[in-house]
Amino acid sequence: MKQSTYHELNPLVRLKELELLTPELMTRMIKANDLSEIEALFRGTIYGDYLTDNFFDSFEVALGQAQEDLLTELVKIVPDPDVIWIYTMRFTFHNLKALIKADLLDQNFDDLYIYDGFYSLEQIKTAIRTGMASGLPAILLESIQEVREHFEESNSLQGIDIILDRKYLYCQRKVADKINEPELLKEVVSFIDFTNILMVARGIKQKRSRNFMSTALSSHGSIPKEELLDCVELGSDQLINYLRTTSYGEIIEPSIEGSTIDLSQLERLCDDYLTSFYETAQTHAFGPLPVLALLNAKSIETKNLRLIITGKRIGLTEEQMRERMRETYGT
Repeated sequence: MKQSTYHELNPLVRLKELELLTPELMTRMIKANDLSEIEALFRGTIYGDYLTDNFFDSFEVALGQAQEDLLTELVKIVPDPDVIWIYTMRFTFHNLKALIKADLLDQNFDDLYIYDGFYSLEQIKTAIRTGMASGLPAILLESIQEVREHFEESNSLQGIDIILDRKYLYCQRKVADKINEPELLKEVVSFIDFTNILMVARGIKQKRSRNFMSTALSSHGSIPKEELLDCVELGSDQLINYLRTTSYGEIIEPSIEGSTIDLSQLERLCDDYLTSFYETAQTHAFGPLPVLALLNAKSIETKNLRLIITGKRIGLTEEQMRERMRETYGT
């Protein structure tokens, strides 16, 4: 990839960054007395144009439509589409999960489809139905075939998520290697590591077997899979002791409570750590990092807005919302 091809794209990215909600506005939302006050603030942002009269019923639609419009614009102008797909791939594999299950159960889950900028609802449904679809990469067709073979052998839906989650992480690593941007590759490897750590922590809590976890964990991170599997057999204390010896020890320490790991806290710490990789994007005039930083910032913004709006409705305190908030780069 010639990084100079991003020369014209990144000034647009900088302009889009100006549309991100400021920490001050987020603080005003958190301190709002009620949902109507949050609504007034929300309607004054770029999301306001997507709202209907019923705020609570339409704010999710507004968040989704704003994301779709941004992706549509970026996909048309980005020099390397894989840069966008490495971000939206999570939506692609979500769509595979939902639509494969719909096909196997003879149900309609079309409303679960999330726009990923590349593969339409009909493309994916055709691929699931026929095993072929114009424009879909081989990895997606292979994933569909593996899931179908699993279902034919077991007649069980249980393994679908496991197979597709593993394929997703493999695809993340494969595309990151292809893009060959050092900071992006570090972020993807760390994302795989954290995903594995979270799966092992949940697996121990759910008393999953080593064999089960072996099928779920990815081999494409930096932490050896076999060492994580040893922790599955030995329990939470061993996992905590082992993780403290890795490069992630200090990062995960705040999520450790005695001999257990607070999984929701660990997820937040993971998000914040991965966001930190994009801080370098602020000094990059060329290359793919700024556009990925923008997409990551929009994703974090969406999570925080959803937390504030839902949290205010169910009665979370200001302190409870703040401790659940994700950090955005540059703030």
